[in-house]
Amino acid sequence: MAAKILVVDDEPQFERLILQRFRKRIRAGEYAFSFAQNGQEALDKVAAEGPFDMVLSDINMPVMDGLTLIARLKEAYPLLKTVIVSAYGDMKNIRTAMSRGAFDFVTKPIEFTDLQATMEKTLEEAAMIKEAAQARELAASNERLQALDRLKTQFFTNISHEFRTPLTVISGMAEQIELYPDRWLGKGLNMIKRNTGSLLDLVNQILDLRKLETGNMSLKLIQADVIAYLNYLCETFQYFAETRDIKLHFIANPTTLEMDFDQEKLLRIFSNLVDNAIKYTPEGGNVYVLVDRVENQLQLKVRDTGHGIAAEQVEQVFNRFFTSADADGSEQKGTGIGLSLVHELVKLLEGSIEVGSIVGEGTTFKVLLPIRNTAPKQLIDQELSNKGPQLNESSLTLPTITAGDTELPRVLVVEDNPDVAQYILACLEGHYQLDRAADGQEGIEKALEEIPDLIVSDVMMPRKDGLELCQTLKADERTSHIPIVLLTAKADIESRLAGLEKGADAYLAKPFDRKELLVRLEKLIELRERMQARYSSGAFSEAEEAPPEDPFVVKLKAAINENIDDENFGVLELCSALALSRTQLHRKVKALTGRSTSNFVRIIRLAKAKELLRTSDLNISQVAYEVGFRDPKYFSRTFAQEYGESPNQFRK
Repeated sequence: MAAKILVVDDEPQFERLILQRFRKRIRAGEYAFSFAQNGQEALDKVAAEGPFDMVLSDINMPVMDGLTLIARLKEAYPLLKTVIVSAYGDMKNIRTAMSRGAFDFVTKPIEFTDLQATMEKTLEEAAMIKEAAQARELAASNERLQALDRLKTQFFTNISHEFRTPLTVISGMAEQIELYPDRWLGKGLNMIKRNTGSLLDLVNQILDLRKLETGNMSLKLIQADVIAYLNYLCETFQYFAETRDIKLHFIANPTTLEMDFDQEKLLRIFSNLVDNAIKYTPEGGNVYVLVDRVENQLQLKVRDTGHGIAAEQVEQVFNRFFTSADADGSEQKGTGIGLSLVHELVKLLEGSIEVGSIVGEGTTFKVLLPIRNTAPKQLIDQELSNKGPQLNESSLTLPTITAGDTELPRVLVVEDNPDVAQYILACLEGHYQLDRAADGQEGIEKALEEIPDLIVSDVMMPRKDGLELCQTLKADERTSHIPIVLLTAKADIESRLAGLEKGADAYLAKPFDRKELLVRLEKLIELRERMQARYSSGAFSEAEEAPPEDPFVVKLKAAINENIDDENFGVLELCSALALSRTQLHRKVKALTGRSTSNFVRIIRLAKAKELLRTSDLNISQVAYEVGFRDPKYFSRTFAQEYGESPNQFRK
C-alpha cells in the first residue's frame, strides 16, 4: 500500500518539483502525495483525507504558518510524524519546530538525496508506530472478546445453576413417587408442581430480559389505582414473610392514585424487590414497602433490615447473578437475573431505580415512575396478579427415629431450599438418623453440638455457604473427622476443585441420582469402618504413616497414658484434659475407633499392660496397678476377654 504523504508549501513550483523527483515511486505505488498551500488547508485535508503517514511542511506560509500547524497536528494527531523544511540559517525556527513535536527537518536549498533518506526514516518510524497501534488495538479487541466470552460462560454457568435446583426436586420426587407412591404421591406432586412453576418463571424472566435487550418488548398500559394494585401485591407476600418470621409493612401516601401502568411489568418489578428483601432479611426483621407521590412521579421504596451490601458492591447489584458478601466477608446467595430484569423494566417504563445500603442495617431500593393519565381505564386482571412467591405449602418434616434406628449413622443435611432438603431426607430415610440445618451457619452450630457421622451440604446458602462450612468444620478438632459431601448446582471443574480444596470428601452435582448419593455415603462409612479397625486396638504405632485423624487419636492416647496408673482417671477427666464435652468426645471417639470413650480408655490401658507383660519383669498384680486397675483379678478377666488369653498365658 502506498505511503500517504501531505506536502504543505505555499510555492506552486514546490509541488511540481516533488512530483517530478518522486515520479518513479509514485508510478510504482510506493508514494501517494497530497498538497496544501498553508497550515489551515493542511488541517482540513488531514481531517478529510486522513490518516496520512507523514507531513512534509514549510515553516513560513500565509494564513497559518508551519510552527502553528505542527502544534495543532501534535495536539489532534499525536502519532502523525511531521518533517519541517526551512532555510539553513533559520535554526531558531527549526529548534522551535522540534520542541513543538516535529520529527525531523531538512534545510533549503533542498538536497533531494537527504530528503529521500529523511522521508524513508520517517515513514519507517510511522510504520512501526502504526503496527504497534494495530497490535495494541488487536490486543484490546482480543481482551474485550475474552471478557465477553467469560461473561457469557459465567452467565450460562449461573443459568444452569438456577435450573438445576428445581430440576433436582422434580426428577428426584418423580422417582420417590414411583418407588413409594403411598407416602409421596400427594406431597411429591405438590413439590413437582411448585418447582415446575419456578422453572417456568425463570424461563420467562430470561425471555423477558432478551426481549428488553433487543427492543422487542412492548407496553400494555392501563389506567387504574396503582396504590390498590401494589397493596394487593404486597398481601400476596404476607404469608411468605410470616413463614420466615419477618414483618411486612405496606405504607402509602396518598391512599389512592390513578395512573397509567403496565400491570405485568410492575408485578415483575415489585415481586423481585420484595422477594429479595424477604429472603435476605434475618428472622425477626422487617421489610417496608413505602409508596408516595413525589411531584409528578410515583415513588416505590422497598426497605429491609437485612445484612446490607458493602459500598463497593452497591453499583454491581443490577449485574446478572451478582453475589454480595456479609459484613464478616462470607458470601451470600446471588440475586440471579431478577434485579437485572427489574433495572431493564424500569428503563422501559421511562423510570429510574437506585439502591442504597448500610452494612449491618439494611438495603433500600427506590423506583421512580412517571405519572401519566392517557391509557384507557381498565380493571386490574386478578388472574395476572395472582403470582406471589412459590411457597412450600407443607412444612418440611424429619423422619421419625424408631428404637431400631438408634444404631444407624447420623447424617446432618444442610440445605436452605426446603423442597431440596425434603428430597434429600426422603432419599436417606431408613438408612440413617437424620437432622437438618437451614443454612451454613446453623449447619456449623449443629455439627459442633451434635457431632454427626456424615454431613450432606449444599454449597450456595445464606449466612455461611457450604465451602465455608466445610473449611470451618475440617479445621476444628471436634469435627475434623466428619466426612462432608457437597451438593451443588455448579458442576464446572473450578467449583468442584474449590470444594475439594476446602476439605470436602465427595462432590455431587445437582440434579444428583439417589443411588449415587447412597453409594457415596456408604463408601464413606466403609472408609470410616476401616479407620476404626486401625484404631480400635489402641496398639498402633505412632511411627506409622498417619492419616489425617492420627493427631487427635495420638493426643487422646497421650492424655490417657499420662494418667494411666491413676485408677480414677476416666471419661470426665479425659473430657477436661481435651477441652471437649462428654457428648463431643464420645461421638468423636466412637467415629474414629468404633468404641465408646470408656471402652477406648480401657483398651489403651490393656495395650500398655500387654507391652509391660512382654518387656518387663513385673508380676501380674504389679502390671495391673501400673495401668490403673485396682483389682488384679478383674484385670485378668478383662485382659482375657479382649485378647482371648489370660496375662499368664500371654507371658508364656
